[in-house]
Amino acid sequence: SAKDMKHRLGFLLQKSDSCDYSSSQGKKEKIPSSQRLNQEEVRKWADSLENLIHHDRGLAAFRAFLKSEYSEENIEFWVSCEEYKKTKSPSKLSPKARKIYDEFISVQATKEVNLDSCTREKTSHNMLEPTLSCFDEAQRKIFTLMEKDSYRRFLKSPYYLDLVSPPSAGCGPENCKRNHTHSLDCNSNIISQCA
Repeated sequence: SAKDMKHRLGFLLQKSDSCDYSSSQGKKEKIPSSQRLNQEEVRKWADSLENLIHHDRGLAAFRAFLKSEYSEENIEFWVSCEEYKKTKSPSKLSPKARKIYDEFISVQATKEVNLDSCTREKTSHNMLEPTLSCFDEAQRKIFTLMEKDSYRRFLKSPYYLDLVSPPSAGCGPENCKRNHTHSLDCNSNIISQCA
C-alpha cells in the first residue's frame, strides 16, 4: 500500500549504509551505492520534477504519493514512454506502441491519462506508423500536468517531508524557526533540516 511504501522509504533513509532492501514481492534488489538515499539527494528532488523522477527512490516515493491520490496512471504512462524510447528492434515498436496506446490513450483505456483532444488525435495518428518519438507530445503534456499539479502537492506531503526532515531531526514546531532574517516552516516549500 502507499502507506507501507512511505514507511519503507523512511526506513531506507535511516539505513542508507545498506545496499540491499526487500521489495514488496520479497525479492532482494541490489542498489548501487550511487543510489543510496541521503539528505542531499532528497533535497534535490525539490529542485525539479526531473530530479525526482530520474532518481529510483524519488520515482518510487512519487509513485506511492500518486497512488494515494488515485492518479498513478500519469507516472506509469511517463515511465512506459521512457522504456518505449529504449526499444532497439524496429519490429517491436508497433506492438509496444499499441500496448501503451491501448492502456493509456484510447477511449477505452484502462488507465486513461488526461490529454487534450488535439494531442490525443495526433498520438492516434502516430499509431499508423509508430516511431520512437510517437508519444513525445503526449508524454510532455503529462509531465507538465504532473509538474504543475501533483508534484507541488508531493513536496508538501508526508511522502516527501518525512524523508527530507525525518522525525529524528528534531523538527517540531518549536524548532522550525531559525535565527535568520526569515523563519522557515517545516511544511512549506522551503526545504530545511530544522535541526
